[in-house]
Amino acid sequence: MAKIGNPLKRERSIRGGSIARGLTASVSLISCWLFLATEVPGLETINIAIPTKSFQQVIYPLAQDKGYMREEGIDLKIVFIEPTPSIQALVAGSVHFTAAGTSALIAITRGGAPLKVALAVNDRVHQWLLSKPGIAGPKDLKGKRIATTGVAAIATFMLKQILAKHGLDPNKDVIYIDAGTNNQLPALLAGVVDAAVLSVEQRYVGLDAGMKEMFYFGNEVKNSWGTLATTDRFIKEQPKLLTAFMKATLKALRLLRQDRETTIAAVVKFSSIERALAGRIYDDLIGTFTRNGTVDNETQGNDLAIIRQVVGMKEAIPTTRAYDLSFASDADRQLTQAGWRP
Repeated sequence: MAKIGNPLKRERSIRGGSIARGLTASVSLISCWLFLATEVPGLETINIAIPTKSFQQVIYPLAQDKGYMREEGIDLKIVFIEPTPSIQALVAGSVHFTAAGTSALIAITRGGAPLKVALAVNDRVHQWLLSKPGIAGPKDLKGKRIATTGVAAIATFMLKQILAKHGLDPNKDVIYIDAGTNNQLPALLAGVVDAAVLSVEQRYVGLDAGMKEMFYFGNEVKNSWGTLATTDRFIKEQPKLLTAFMKATLKALRLLRQDRETTIAAVVKFSSIERALAGRIYDDLIGTFTRNGTVDNETQGNDLAIIRQVVGMKEAIPTTRAYDLSFASDADRQLTQAGWRP
């Protein structure tokens, strides 16, 4: 069993330590630590940090609610933490996993953090570029203002690749507006910008308001989405527990891919979005979910290439330094050999 201690007992030391300096002092974050207090006898406790209640994250509460975690001897505790603090909590041993896999790749690339991406939920990026309806095509974006979550955001670097692919100079032909988180869509609808990089939920609001879909990133770039990271230490010291966790998670992934109604109900419960919207999201994105929690070497390399741009690093690092998807592959093989089906 992984020894990470009871977060309730460690709350004071966490506040005073290096992790706490990176964590926000919000009431919601403190309540997250309190949420992890109870342990179930006979089960191994696994703590996972999730940054948002987005669609791809539903596999973890789904695995817990359907009893898949218990079948593998695990009591899963879910804590909601922003990406950067979740990396600090992961390195410190306060959580076993973080669903902020992209932030883990940044930490690995920039500072050599002892982490690995161990699971890929999606093999396509859940980002879109919507524009005003009067913009006919990509070349009409020249001279236009595009709202992003930040000029250094990963989605912005992906957008630059896409614009270049369509014949634009991404550094000269468009104007990037740093709208901050969740402000891109209001800026587009208000006419402050001409186009905006949007999440799946924002996309539907924009389309229903008459905006035009210019790009679906998943059709333009080959990158992963919804990745899960853990520590090198956990991989080395707890391989059986890691495999058990992967088996439970892949059971949920298989269920998600096959059972629309169960998944939609889980999404509604998890994220509190309306059922109709959950159905639209499922129908549009179900094809982006991986079959076995892995992505190929080309996708891994593309992920790292984007990260290098974000952190300003020219030297490439091997994919084996940042990824270890072998436990997901092994768990999938075991489930298949056992004939497991939802």
